Amino acid sequence: MIFSRFHIATFLVAAAAACMPAAAQLASRPGAVVTTPHVRAELVAHAPEGVAPGAPVWVGLQITHQPEWHTYWKNAGDSGLPTELNWTLPSGVAAGDIAWPVPRKIPVGNLANYGYEGTVLLPVPLEVSSNFKPPLALGAGASTLDVRLKASWLVCRKECIPEEGEFTLALPLQGSTALHKADFDAAQAAQPQPLGKPGAVEVSGNTLQVRLEGLPASAHGKTLGFFPETPELIRTAAESGKDWTQNWQGGTWTATLPLADQRSASPTTLPLVVALAESDRQPGQHVAWRAEAPVSGSWPAAAPRAEVSPALQAALAANAAAAPSSPASELPPQPTVTLMAALLGALLGGLLLNLMPCVFPILAIKVLGFARQAGNHSAHRTAGLAYTAGVMFSMLALGGAMLALRAAGAQLGWGFQLQSPAVVAALAALFTLIGLNLAGVFEFGRAAPLSLCSAQARHPIANDFLSGVLAVVIASPCTAPFMGVSLGFAIGLPATQALLLFAALGLGLALPYLVAGFIPAVALLLPRPGPWMNTLRRLLAFPMFATVAWLVWVLGQQSGIDGAGTLLALLVCMAAIVWALTLRGRTRLVIATLMVAFTAVLAAAIGRNVLQTVEPARLAATTAGQRWQPWSAARVAELTGAGQPVFIDFTAAWCVTCQYNKKATLADAEVLADFDSKKVAMLRADWTRRDPAITAALTALGRSGVPLYVLQAPGKAPVVLTEILGKDEVRAALAKL
Repeated sequence: MIFSRFHIATFLVAAAAACMPAAAQLASRPGAVVTTPHVRAELVAHAPEGVAPGAPVWVGLQITHQPEWHTYWKNAGDSGLPTELNWTLPSGVAAGDIAWPVPRKIPVGNLANYGYEGTVLLPVPLEVSSNFKPPLALGAGASTLDVRLKASWLVCRKECIPEEGEFTLALPLQGSTALHKADFDAAQAAQPQPLGKPGAVEVSGNTLQVRLEGLPASAHGKTLGFFPETPELIRTAAESGKDWTQNWQGGTWTATLPLADQRSASPTTLPLVVALAESDRQPGQHVAWRAEAPVSGSWPAAAPRAEVSPALQAALAANAAAAPSSPASELPPQPTVTLMAALLGALLGGLLLNLMPCVFPILAIKVLGFARQAGNHSAHRTAGLAYTAGVMFSMLALGGAMLALRAAGAQLGWGFQLQSPAVVAALAALFTLIGLNLAGVFEFGRAAPLSLCSAQARHPIANDFLSGVLAVVIASPCTAPFMGVSLGFAIGLPATQALLLFAALGLGLALPYLVAGFIPAVALLLPRPGPWMNTLRRLLAFPMFATVAWLVWVLGQQSGIDGAGTLLALLVCMAAIVWALTLRGRTRLVIATLMVAFTAVLAAAIGRNVLQTVEPARLAATTAGQRWQPWSAARVAELTGAGQPVFIDFTAAWCVTCQYNKKATLADAEVLADFDSKKVAMLRADWTRRDPAITAALTALGRSGVPLYVLQAPGKAPVVLTEILGKDEVRAALAKL
C-alpha cells in the first residue's frame, strides 16, 4: 500500500489554512468602545464648557494595551506604524492634529521603537466655528454633536497585528462633559511643552550634534530621552552613554547622536522632543519639551527605506487614478470581465494548472493508482468522481475562507495558506511521510494498527477524495499565472458568483482525471500493471523530497535560518520514528519510545523557531548599491515624483512561477542592460509572509495573487505585464518609455 493512508493529514492542513486568524481585527458594530484580543479602544470626550463656538472641546482615542503589547508614536522608530484617526464631523466643526503624548523607547531585539504601553490617550482638539448649526432638538437639551471616528493602529509584541475600529459618540451641546477630565488632564501633562528657543542641529559626518537652550531648571543635569519626529534619521536603538552622549553646560544641553544606517531623510529643520527619564518625573511638573531646530552642515548620501508601511498602501492606486488615459493594453487592471468569460478563464486555468510543478507529483501518484486498477472501469469512474469531489470541496473551502476573512477586514490574497509558517511546516511533514512511504522505507500496515489498515482498504473512495484535497492545498499558490484577472475579478463579486469561479477552477484541475475515469480509451493508453510500477513508485519519492526542500526554503524566508534548521531537525526525527515503527518485537518498542521522547524534548526546546516571525530587515536588508530595492508605496511615490520610472516585482518564495521568472527573465543581462539604459528603479514587493500593504496594492491593481509585474512611468498609467514573463515583453515595454 502506498502513501494513501496519510491523506487524512491533509484535512488538518486544509483546516489550518481555512481557519487562520485574520491579519486585522475589524469592529463590525460601531460604538464608543472596540475590544480586540490585544487592546481596548474607547472614543472619549471632554467639553468643560459645553459645545459652543470658541469653547474648548476635546475628543480622543484611549487605548488600553494588554501586557507586553504596544502601539506607536508619530515616529514609530525602526519599525511600526503610527495610529491614524479619521474623523467624520458635522459642518462647522473641524478636528485638529493629534496632541501626541511623549512616547517611551521600546527595545525590540537589536531594534527600538517609539510607542506606548499600558493606557494612553491620544487627544484631538475640535474647533467649533460660528457656522456650526446644532441639529433640531426633540426636546430641551436633546441636541448633540455626533462624532464619528474610523481609527487604525498597529499593535505589536514580538508579532504585529494591524487593527481598526469604527466609533461613534454623541456629545451634548449644553452642559459639561467631564467624565474623562482626569484622563485628558494627564494627557495634557504628558504633552511636550514648546521651548522658547529653537536650538540648533549640526550634521557632522555620520553624527548629529544637537544643542538646546531654555530648558527649565528642573531638567538641568538630568539625563534626557531624545525623540526626533522625523523617522529614519538616527539609530533608534543607540543607548545613551554608550552609543551616544549628552552633556550639560550650565543651562545648555548638548548631545551627539549616530545617524541611521538606512537614513532616508535630510531635513532642513528637525522637530524633536526631549523628555525626562520616568524616574525623574514629578507630579505637577512638565516632563517633555519640543523644539524645531534648524539643521546646518551637509547630510551624507541617504539610503532607501527598507520597510513597507501599511499607512501608505493606497499610494500606488492613487498614482494610477491620477494618470491620464492610455491604450487599453496598458491600462492598470480592474479590467472589464464578464462572469462567463471569467468562468471560462477559470476552467482553462485549472486545466493548465495540471502542468505546473506543484501539481505533478500528486497527479503522477494518481496515475500510478489508476494503472493498478487497469480494466476495472467502475473503479476508474468512482475514483474520478471522488478525486473531483475532493478538489471541488477544498477549492471552495479555500476560496470561501479567503472571501470570509477579507470581508472581516483581513488583508489576504490567493495562496494565503502558504504565508503561514505552521501550514508550511505541516505540509513539509506530510510530504516527508509520503516520500518515505514511496521510497519503501515503511509500509503503513507495519507502522499502524491492522484495524486502521483494513478500514482504509475498505474505503478507497476516501483515499481518492483526500488526494483531491492535497492537490488543491499544495497547488493553489501556482494558480496566479493563469488566474490573475479572474481571481482579482472574483474578489469584487457577490459571494455566490465568486465561489462559482473557484468551483470552475477546481473543475478544470480535476477534469483530466475525471475524463480518464469515464473514457476507457484513455485508460488503455497506460501500460499494464507489472514490476515497472514498483520502480515508478520509488522514483516518485524524489519529487516528494524535492517538494519538501522547497517548503523548507519557503519557511526559511518566513522564519529565518533558525526556523528552517529546526524544521529539518524535526523532520529527521520524524523519519527516525517512522523507521523505528517498522521494527519488530521489543526493539521496536524501545527504539520508538526513545525517539518519540527525544523528538518531544527537541520540539519543546527549539520548536518555537519554526513559528517565529523574523524581522523584515533581517531577511531582506539591502544597501543603496544593490540593484533591487524593497518596495513601498512611499518609495514608488517618491521615485515617480522625481521623474524616474519604476518596475515592481510582486513575488513570494512559495510562488514557483515567480522564481522561474526571476531566474529566466529578470536576471537576463540584456533585460538588465535595458533597465539601466532607461534608468528604471527596480523594486521588489516580497509577499512570502502576510503583508497588508502588498495585499492592498495587489487589490488596487485588480489582482489577488503573485506574480505580478508593473512598469510605472511618471504621468502614465501603470503597465501590467503578463504573469509568465518573457524577455521580449519586458524589453518591448521598456522601449516605450
